[in-house]
Amino acid sequence: MSEQEKLIAAAIAARQNAHAPYSNFRVGAAVRAKSGRIYTGCNVENSTYGLTVCAERVAIFKAVSEGERGFEAAAVCTDAEMLTPPCGACRQILWEFCGDIEVTLSNLAGKTETHRMSALFPRPFDSSFL
Repeated sequence: MSEQEKLIAAAIAARQNAHAPYSNFRVGAAVRAKSGRIYTGCNVENSTYGLTVCAERVAIFKAVSEGERGFEAAAVCTDAEMLTPPCGACRQILWEFCGDIEVTLSNLAGKTETHRMSALFPRPFDSSFL
């Protein structure tokens, strides 16, 4: 199994833990740290909606909380026919912590696409503006 396939499999597995009682839109994400360790996340919804946290942010925050600071790749999985990219907030977090990594979008039907963050998030805001 390739490193990309392992990352997608981790995102698919994480999706099973999603707490999505309001939208029923379950998302799984996985990020591979430069250490080689894979961190996963799922979306966790809240009845106030604004407090919902996306799978990508859960994965990144989990990794950062465990001391990781460098990342090589990410994968996102949904069951939607159309592959679903990270939302704007997640793109900002991915850029902040991962830079111009490859992000693989996938679904349960086995469809995948890989994009660089710079294509998904052109002209990002980062510390260079501070």
